[in-house]
Formats: sequence, C-alpha cells, structure tokens
Amino acid sequence: MFFHNINPVLLELGPFQIRYYGLFYALGFVIAYFLIYHLAKKKQLSLTKDDVSGFLIYEVIGVVIGARLVYILFYNFAFYIQDPLEIVALWHGGLSFHGGFIGAILAMYLFSRKKKIEFYDLADIAVLPVALGLALGRIGNFINAELYGRVTNAPWCIDYSKSQFAQVPSGCRHPSQVYASIKNLIIFAALWSIKGKKLPKGFMFWSFVALYGLFRTIIEFFRAPDEQIGFIFNYFTMGQLLSFPLFLIGAYMLFELNKKVA
Repeated sequence: MFFHNINPVLLELGPFQIRYYGLFYALGFVIAYFLIYHLAKKKQLSLTKDDVSGFLIYEVIGVVIGARLVYILFYNFAFYIQDPLEIVALWHGGLSFHGGFIGAILAMYLFSRKKKIEFYDLADIAVLPVALGLALGRIGNFINAELYGRVTNAPWCIDYSKSQFAQVPSGCRHPSQVYASIKNLIIFAALWSIKGKKLPKGFMFWSFVALYGLFRTIIEFFRAPDEQIGFIFNYFTMGQLLSFPLFLIGAYMLFELNKKVA
C-alpha cells in the first residue's frame, strides 16, 4: 500500500505555480521536437527545424480543440450546455485523448498538405513521441491524484485518505495512471523496435492506433469510471466505448496494408 500525499505544485512564485503535470507535458513537446527532427532527417523528409516547430504548433492547436470538443460532447454535455462559459475554462480540466487524437490527425493532414509531404511519412514518425508524451502525461495524472483506479486489495494499491492535496473517494485503489504510463511505454518500445525496418507506409501509425485502442480498453477495467457518467451498460466505461473501435480500425488497416505488400 502506498499513501498518496504528493503536492502537485513543484514551485510557487507569488500567484504563479509550476506544476509537475505541466512540466511533464512541456518535456514531452521538447522530446517531440528533437525526435521528430531526428527521424525526419533519417527518412530524408524535407523538414527544417522551423518546420518541426510549426508542426508542433499545429498539433497543439489541433489537440486542444479536438480534446475539448469530444470531452464536451461525450463526457459532460449537460454541464456545458447549462454553463457555456465553462467551455473555454480549460484550466478547470476536461480534455479527451480521443478528441485530441482526432484533432492531431486533422492538424497533421493540414500541415502535410501545406508542406507537400505525404501524410503517412509524417504520421509514422509522429506516433513515437506521442506514445512517449502520453507516458509522461499519465505520471502527471498520478501526481495530481486524478484518473484514479478502482478499489482493490492489491498490495500495491494507492490510499489517498491522508492526502492534503486531493479529494478522492475512499478505498485503496489501483494505480491506473501508472498502468497507463507503462502501457504507453510498451507501445513506444514496440514502435521503436520496428522503426528501422522496411514497412509499408502507414504501418507505424496504424500500429499505434491498434495498440493504443487494445491496451486502453484493457486498462479501463482498472480505472474508475468518470463520476458524471458512471458505467455504461452497467459494465463499460466511456473510455472503452471510444477505444475499442480504435483497435478494430487499426487492426483492419494493418491487415489491408499487409495485403498490399503480400
């Protein structure tokens, strides 16, 4: 058992706060910048350092807009209809990975069209830092004591009862954020291991989609459902209903890519 009493604020400077969560995501974008530039050079893509910076700006905008819209539509629509001003209050939380991923894909498509780069050439390298960034972000969720797990008696469970910084329902809980981080590291390792092989275009991208969809569906069995939604059909979470189709689509696309090569 681990008693969670971690202060999510690393440093306070007057009214300003530096939080671990923000630092992890900032680190993720720094890693993405260098990793995308390195992989683009190896694939001989015509991307300068300024292009990579521009691409990441596209991605940030696409991720934030997509993540917010999908969260509003699928996770808490009634709340935002009653209080529309909360739609722009991003600092109150409320972002969906699935929406962010859709937004990222659309932003990547627009950027690739602008730079006259084939979409899959860019997507196949971008999913590597995405997987790594998600792993860092989930550690941030653990420090914030959010996206916590279901009640369990496992010896490695997390007890939030003594926390001075978080209000979490009682009971010792699965460290589902850590599970999710490990899941993303496994995806990163799997993609990294095949990045140098001769693969059909799009293989890396759709491998990420399939692996994320499958592993997220499994991890959701250990994560507490969203409080405002609860279980759907008395068993499934919204995360599972949005993730399992990713696995099916990714697996189908991999099958189609392999058919073209065979």
